[in-house]
Amino acid sequence: MKTNELIQYIREGKLDARLSDIYLDASKLDYQRTRYIDAIGKFTEIFGGDSDVEIYSAPGRTEVGGNHTDHQHGQVLAASINDDAIAIVSTNTSSTVKVKSEGYDMITISLDDIAKKADEEGTTLALIKGVLASFRDRGYTIGGFNAYITSDVLGGSGLSSSAAFETIIGNIISGLYNDMKVDAVEIAIIGQYAESAYFGKPCGLMDQMACSVGSLCHIDFRDPKNPVIDPILADLDAVGYSLCITDTKGSHADLTPDYAAVPAEMKAVAAYFGKEVLIEVSEEDVISHIPELREKLGDRSVLRAIHFYEENKRVENEVAALKSGDFSSFLSNVKASGDSSYKFLQNVYTSHDVQHQNVSIALCISEKVLGADGGVSRVHGGGFAGTIQAFVKNEKVAEYKAALDNVFGDGACSVLKIRKYGGIRVI
Repeated sequence: MKTNELIQYIREGKLDARLSDIYLDASKLDYQRTRYIDAIGKFTEIFGGDSDVEIYSAPGRTEVGGNHTDHQHGQVLAASINDDAIAIVSTNTSSTVKVKSEGYDMITISLDDIAKKADEEGTTLALIKGVLASFRDRGYTIGGFNAYITSDVLGGSGLSSSAAFETIIGNIISGLYNDMKVDAVEIAIIGQYAESAYFGKPCGLMDQMACSVGSLCHIDFRDPKNPVIDPILADLDAVGYSLCITDTKGSHADLTPDYAAVPAEMKAVAAYFGKEVLIEVSEEDVISHIPELREKLGDRSVLRAIHFYEENKRVENEVAALKSGDFSSFLSNVKASGDSSYKFLQNVYTSHDVQHQNVSIALCISEKVLGADGGVSRVHGGGFAGTIQAFVKNEKVAEYKAALDNVFGDGACSVLKIRKYGGIRVI
């Protein structure tokens, strides 16, 4: 559809049903209409003309269970949320990819120059190149395109803005050049490859999988090339709870070594037994060898390994509780996950800067506001800075949000919904 025609189409409310289906929040329909129209306008300003365009969307994600289990080929419970990245896209014939993300400089990539370069690590350029290269290497068609991308998945918020970005680039290539036939799981694997190999950040597959596949999903990564995905039906409104994510505004500067140490230390325990990841080693073997492991690898490695095993069990317990309608048991396991992350995984704050403990403060305030029966909270995502997650009784949401916003700033606490779609072509 031409850009001018598409703007009029949205203004007349003809996209409303689609937007409502995607975002699930009638109170934000006006916001989404305006957001889409503004993005189309920006695309026209940047790339000119009244072009034929398509619109793509990829959501952020929330990790519900399985904190730092995916990189050890464990299990997770994750969900896509109704904050997303959207892209206004058109093909071009120049064998060039041009991507302008809101607030950032234009990135221009020749399709003849998508090899990995060490000096590009840590850049958005590297992520795009990694996705393009992986599509090509898997035998898919790639081609030139122009894209304007805007996102309300905040960077550094623990909602996986990078995975949403990788997912949207993957869906663009799938839609423009492969008839939208690239499977969501494969797009997630491609995104993980781009982030690990090109961007230079070792990561599991949970973030990309949740963003790409969508809904609330139980994912077993025992065979990471063929993850087992089990969609879970869960209606938070029906049980009287809301999902709240609070961005504690902690700095992520210099935290890469902290993040990298978690999988490295777990893998070191596995390597002691001649294995690559902990899923290949029994918990009993680890516990029976604690003296030797402490001496060789140190105490934190042992604690993190035990967290992995117990967290894996908690994911199974959460799934069983949701399937049986036992929401109280589900909440108990969420709280236990948070406690384990704090005590054993130790990813709530960095030991290199104990004077800044944003996540600890957020968890402290959460416990005071929620009390014994108002809900539960836990560290969310990679940890060390970033965000916390809380399941809050609906009647406590206003009080909870006000308390967290008071500490971390207006809008720090977001009340979100679990969306049923992963990466998609909107129109």
